[in-house]
Amino acid sequence: MKKLINDVENVVKEQLEGMALAHPELKVNYDPYYVVREDAPVKGKVAIVSGGGSGHEPMHGGFVGKGMLDGACPGEVFTSPTPDQMYECAKAVDSGAGVLFMVKNYTGDVMNFEAAAELVAAEGVKVQNILIDDDVAVKDSLYTAGRRGVGTTVLAEKIVGAAAEAGYDLEKCSDLCRKVNQYGRSFGVALTSCTVPAAGKPTFELGEDEVEMGIGIHGEPGIERMPLKSVDEMTQYAAEQIIDDPAYTRIVREWNGTEWEDKELTDEPFAKGDNVIAFVNSMGGTPVSELYAVYRKLDEVCKAKGINIVRNLIGPYITSLEMQGFSITLLKVDDEMLKFWDAPAQTPGFVR
Repeated sequence: MKKLINDVENVVKEQLEGMALAHPELKVNYDPYYVVREDAPVKGKVAIVSGGGSGHEPMHGGFVGKGMLDGACPGEVFTSPTPDQMYECAKAVDSGAGVLFMVKNYTGDVMNFEAAAELVAAEGVKVQNILIDDDVAVKDSLYTAGRRGVGTTVLAEKIVGAAAEAGYDLEKCSDLCRKVNQYGRSFGVALTSCTVPAAGKPTFELGEDEVEMGIGIHGEPGIERMPLKSVDEMTQYAAEQIIDDPAYTRIVREWNGTEWEDKELTDEPFAKGDNVIAFVNSMGGTPVSELYAVYRKLDEVCKAKGINIVRNLIGPYITSLEMQGFSITLLKVDDEMLKFWDAPAQTPGFVR
């Protein structure tokens, strides 16, 4: 294992210390770990909080700042943060307007954010949890019940963060976040595995001439392992998994102010004429130059399917340590979503 680390047990702490030194506009807490805006809590503003295991940087801590997140909770590498982290972070950013927890659909994240929501609600804080479950590759995997939460998370943090900055209340922020999730679909491809520092060896084995289609951001298995293909072939495969995905219905849990309620949601498939944001993401070890080759073919596939790319995002935003590979996210957008996508943001990992 070759890593830029000292002691394995101090990996996250030392990375957070470096982040704090590099970005004085952030406040980093170490016991428990969380990152918040320097100006938090912002008077009258709904606080947007997310989090998850470390190893996916710049998500989530790199998206803390004006126009995106108010706070983020980093767990150990590929390990969910704990309820006390989420509780303390929420208390640090709540101005009285409420807190929206944006939760990727992984069992530990869902369970811990629900526990944190109950804790802050018991203290009179208005709170809501909205799930992100956009990965079309796998339902019910190693880490999840239902679809995994991946690339749409980044787009939701930008769009909903801008809405909160513009004055949306908690209910409107929650409704917008739910809509973004339902309008977004993602698919990932791995060319190599990755190594968690504490494990010291690759998460899975992948031959030199093999790729894993439908990979998860923790190295979870996909839907098919196949011989290495050209970038055009892999891109077309991934894009068609997203665009041709049928309607998807599931039950989620949301907080009604006193208890959890089940809510049935159905994501409608993409249709000819849809306007989308196209997000081509590096899994960590793939250079941006190769992502442009992916985007070139993605644009061609979308045009052939009658899908209109009106905005794009290309780069490493939701990574899996040093894994080589890419993911594609397509997000159907309306005028409301585009307005907030185009709004200013100032964070370490995303600037507009």
